[in-house]
Amino acid sequence: MSLQSLALIENWPVPTAAAGAVRADGTVLGTHGPDGRRFPLASVTKPLAAYAVLVAYEEGAVELDEPAGPRGATVRHLLAHTSGLAFDEHRVTAPPGERRLYSNAGFEVLGDHVAKATEIPFGEYLRQAVLEPLGMTSTSLDGSPAKDGVSSVGDLLRFAAELQAPRLLDPRTVAEATLTVQYPGTKGVLPGYGHQNPNDWGLGFEIRDSKSPHWTGSSSSPRTFGHFGQSGTFLWVDPEAGLACAALTDRAFGPWAAEVWPPFTDAVLAELRG
Repeated sequence: MSLQSLALIENWPVPTAAAGAVRADGTVLGTHGPDGRRFPLASVTKPLAAYAVLVAYEEGAVELDEPAGPRGATVRHLLAHTSGLAFDEHRVTAPPGERRLYSNAGFEVLGDHVAKATEIPFGEYLRQAVLEPLGMTSTSLDGSPAKDGVSSVGDLLRFAAELQAPRLLDPRTVAEATLTVQYPGTKGVLPGYGHQNPNDWGLGFEIRDSKSPHWTGSSSSPRTFGHFGQSGTFLWVDPEAGLACAALTDRAFGPWAAEVWPPFTDAVLAELRG
């Protein structure tokens, strides 16, 4: 089957959009729009960066619970946005593990930590550890591991297939990162969607659970995980549906996205189930 619902991006109030969906077995169920065009990912960079950190963990270069970042914080805290670092500056605003403080600074500290441990610049490490093995030739990171990635829908579908049937990492590591809430019960703000109690995250991946409002669909399972970006981008994986979906645009996130993304996701899931 080829998902016709992907064409709903034609109705989005954006100059350009591309979207695609892929099954857990790697079958691409269609794309719409320029699937090879490279778009800035903004924070959809973070799941890619997190995956590289997890490769470094499995290679023995870093440990999840070793010190990193602010005093008392670890690699795990940084991945789970509980290090206490502020959103966009290297300033501590809470003790580690207490609050879910979404932090670009935390991912920049992570990138530096892995670069030091591996003696490879983080953008290059990401290329060698994740992008090259998955054939993600349209994807690159020059700058912050929090927000400076560039990719295409075709490449994100390769990554989404890996998330559903891991080849680069042990499936148990991926389950820890994507399905296991780190520091359960932690409150915090989901950027663009306000205060959430709890605000559940894995290791570099947001876990939907019962958050409301949310950028995924009303029919998305609570186990859905992924990320969205301020450049009008998202990637979600719904393990219950056995499906992942990515969309990239060239319009900054705003009320338009909160309006069109959830019904788009619901339409994709409804067509798959129908």
